[in-house]
Amino acid sequence: MSVVRQLSLAIALSITVGQPLLGQTPQPFPRASESQTPRSAPAPPAQVPTAKNPAAVPQAAPEPVAPTAATLVFPAYPTAQFLASYDAGRGQRYYIFGTTAPFADIVGYYRTQLDERGALVFREPPTHMFEIGRFREDTMAFPPGVTVKDWTWGGSQGYPNPRPNAQPQRFSTIIMIVPPPPGSEK
Repeated sequence: MSVVRQLSLAIALSITVGQPLLGQTPQPFPRASESQTPRSAPAPPAQVPTAKNPAAVPQAAPEPVAPTAATLVFPAYPTAQFLASYDAGRGQRYYIFGTTAPFADIVGYYRTQLDERGALVFREPPTHMFEIGRFREDTMAFPPGVTVKDWTWGGSQGYPNPRPNAQPQRFSTIIMIVPPPPGSEK
């Protein structure tokens, strides 16, 4: 695999999984000469559902629909939680999964499942790639395969779960699956 492709895939993975952390826009501090607008009233306390008011149950945000095994082409780690998918361009999507399993266990799983050794493309933080199939630059944005990244490296607490109040709160390992575009061979 070329160094340019390794670097571009690693950058895309870092941007993709770090995107939820960048979603908050900082608010400027008010200046002494500016009038401050009064803060809005606090939200009313959640209502307890009763027989008279069953609609008082707060609605949770819908969870993203996990892709099927046929869509992924490559296996998803059994206990991994689907987090999101993104348009990679040129008819490809990539799928992000989080797991609490250690990085080495996930790499071992994919070595067995894909019957490939893969390559450790970064030592710090550990990032392992399995390229499966032929990369066709004219029809693909990314090489088909699986990338595994250790989010606990350097004392990090892990990748934050993008779903509020969901368990686990953080994932130690992130998996990115990039299937080949529809109509191309694996």
